[in-house]
Amino acid sequence: MKKTVVNLVTSANQPDLDEDSRHLIPALETRGMEVRVVRWDDPSVDWENAAVSVVRSVDDYANRRAEFLEWARTVPRLLNPASVLEWNTDKHYLQVLGERGLSTIDTTWLEPQQNLDKQQIHSRFPAHGDFVVKPAVSSGGRDAGRYTANLAGSRQEAILHAVDLLKQGRSVMVQRYLTEIDKHGELSLIYLNGLISHVVEKKPMLHPSLASLPEQEVPTEEITKVRQPSAEEWQWGEEIRRIVHGYVKETLGRDSLFLFNRIDLVRKNDGGFYVMEISLVDASLYLSESQLAVDNFADAIAQRAFW
Repeated sequence: MKKTVVNLVTSANQPDLDEDSRHLIPALETRGMEVRVVRWDDPSVDWENAAVSVVRSVDDYANRRAEFLEWARTVPRLLNPASVLEWNTDKHYLQVLGERGLSTIDTTWLEPQQNLDKQQIHSRFPAHGDFVVKPAVSSGGRDAGRYTANLAGSRQEAILHAVDLLKQGRSVMVQRYLTEIDKHGELSLIYLNGLISHVVEKKPMLHPSLASLPEQEVPTEEITKVRQPSAEEWQWGEEIRRIVHGYVKETLGRDSLFLFNRIDLVRKNDGGFYVMEISLVDASLYLSESQLAVDNFADAIAQRAFW
């Protein structure tokens, strides 16, 4: 009997998937599926032959976004679908969701078409405290840096960082660094097929030296715990999802059931949460940290593959 084929989509940088996603292979096989690990830019792949194609280790999309989205539009039964990948690969979505009531971090946007000089960039940085400079299109925290506003050397590094990104034609985000991160760490809420699967507690990872590190040396997140959500986290997660799906419905003309959705949060000192990011492209789901997470994701893929 022919098995149902599932494509796990990766990139040339990680031809055998990242460590997180490799846990899926035996879990899917025990559920009666044939797993194929395929590169998104491999012209020899027969995308029609799979029940579903699941986007996983596509960490090169930021440098090839137009090409990546063009590919996604041609793939049937892609999860998450091309229409979702298009808006989620550019963090300007945070600006739109903030206007809809999502509690996001205040951001100054620097655009290539503004033709800002160094003095103008300098004037848009915070006057005090630490702040973050990062591109609006990026994967896994690459090309992000943390700086200190009242140290001349650090501020100069931040200016040069922003100038370099703008010269590449990339939009730049400038955000104050949340001291709440150092106090509370970060949380990720993981949803699979619209249902919450697990919560991940993480320590801060964005250090001042990060921007100058080679890409292959970007530090990994330190996980402290994988657990079930609290009632408060569940309630906040549902409110965030309500805003996100309202945006999706209005933008696409219909709602969309995400195969996977990771919501990154930081707890506010006075209650509630800031939303740092909503990851629907190549988000790590922390499968290496929990067999429950592996089983939940494999079940979610199986549900879609056998629909």
